[in-house]
Amino acid sequence: MRNLLLLLLLVLSACASQPEKVEQKPVAIKGFDAELTQFNYPFPVSFYSFRAQGQDLKMAYMDVAPDKGSEKVIVLFHGKNFSGYYFEDMAKVLVSKGYRVIMIDQIGFGKSTKPAEFQYSLHALASYSKMLMDNLKIEKYQLLGHSMGGMLAARYALMYPNNVTKLFMVNPLGLEDWKTLTTYKSVDQLYDSELSNNIDKVKKYQLDHYYDNKWQPEYDKYLVPAKGWFDGPDYPRIAWTSALTSEAIFTQPVYYEFKNLKMPTVLVVGTKDTTAIGKAWAPEENKKKMGNYPKMSKDVISKIKKGKLVSLPGMGHTPFIENPEKFWKAFTPQL
Repeated sequence: MRNLLLLLLLVLSACASQPEKVEQKPVAIKGFDAELTQFNYPFPVSFYSFRAQGQDLKMAYMDVAPDKGSEKVIVLFHGKNFSGYYFEDMAKVLVSKGYRVIMIDQIGFGKSTKPAEFQYSLHALASYSKMLMDNLKIEKYQLLGHSMGGMLAARYALMYPNNVTKLFMVNPLGLEDWKTLTTYKSVDQLYDSELSNNIDKVKKYQLDHYYDNKWQPEYDKYLVPAKGWFDGPDYPRIAWTSALTSEAIFTQPVYYEFKNLKMPTVLVVGTKDTTAIGKAWAPEENKKKMGNYPKMSKDVISKIKKGKLVSLPGMGHTPFIENPEKFWKAFTPQL
């Protein structure tokens, strides 16, 4: 009896010493993390895993095709201030025209890996995209790049001319060599500048260069990822990546090699675009020269043997967003 009483006391003591279990609720992250895991893309996202520069990397992409499948394939390269998500409406139109559409988030952008230590180059990004296409076992395709993506698409087409059947560059960067017109800024200087950025400055920049100072409510959705990064925990990493990629774009011109493009090439230009890296800190006499898209586009297209220029008067840096109807009316006959 005494042993039973002692055992009961031990059990009661053990129960009393147990901490009360409190249900742990997940902590909500303010804003978005570096890989935009809290932000939904318009189509299912897949990841291609590979190793480069001694690191394990993941490259996000969307692969959308008509219900009946298609032999026509077009690959889309995004601009520096965006990633694959902003091609939603473009992809829907292309799918309706019978294309399989592949939208790639380059390493350092969107939902893809953003390594802290990395040597960015247009050649490297192009080679990673080629690895993805090889992994998908797609040998022939059209290639469309916008802004930075247009510059990257030109580099890709120069590196892999046997794979690209037709090249489209929509308001691409690199129609001039900025480093001959303005001064160099180091990665550290660019990083400091990125840290002082905010969503209001981003919107003002896009208003000035992308939309001819005419902002529409439907443009707001394209700012959502940037705002999420500004509000989120990983913005310093985003700023560092942006500095690295800006320096790479600035120092790696394709301007001198447009003459080497072999495939049919269509250059689509909104003539109100004034985008030029380094223009903000260029000498006053050069600021007026930089980012003159009507002049630059005529110069570049004259160098491309199978080139065609499609000018979109009154439109800015992102014509397929600014005025889709006008864009597709001019662009569809080029497909």
